[in-house]
Amino acid sequence: MLLGPAPALPAAAQVSILALGDSLTQGYGLDNPQDGLVPQLQSWLREHGQDVQVINGGVSGDTTAGGLSRIDWLLTPRPDAVIVALGGNDLLRGLPPREARSNLDAILAKLQTQHIPALIAGLPAPGNYGPDYQTEFDAIWPDLAQKYDAVLVPNLLQPITDTPIEERAKIDLMQPDNIHPSPAGVKKVIAALGPKVLDLLAKVKPGN
Repeated sequence: MLLGPAPALPAAAQVSILALGDSLTQGYGLDNPQDGLVPQLQSWLREHGQDVQVINGGVSGDTTAGGLSRIDWLLTPRPDAVIVALGGNDLLRGLPPREARSNLDAILAKLQTQHIPALIAGLPAPGNYGPDYQTEFDAIWPDLAQKYDAVLVPNLLQPITDTPIEERAKIDLMQPDNIHPSPAGVKKVIAALGPKVLDLLAKVKPGN
């Protein structure tokens, strides 16, 4: 009896990650779009054996309220996981920490309802807002990460801010505005963020 060729197995679906954020996610100020956080993260993940599409959901100037207003349509089609990287513009505007907490809580609640695992990445408040503001703001990310079992990155730019100022300037980790990373700065951020995103991917359930 002759046997025909075995039927081809369906290819595994590519995993998609939505990066919901502001100008740091969008890639503000970079001459080459491929130098941005999303393309560099996707490249890093693929170099580490992950067949992943990272979707750029960054909008320059966006606050946590803006992210909340966009989240419903960004979840269509549904991604497999979401990185929530918002809060920097709330800081720049001195908005009340309770508002940022409420908005981020609502975003994470929507993700939890749809069984979408999340990574939440924040930025620390500067001391010039006063110790009470700083304490209240900085507590948002660990509190919400614990509440929603999200992967936590307390300070997205920590790989840059931990670099001594002299070295930071020497290798041009920041753009001239000293707010947005240069391509080299983004690469440094990705080196620390990438393993955390692997932790996020480990939460993605096949066929979910």
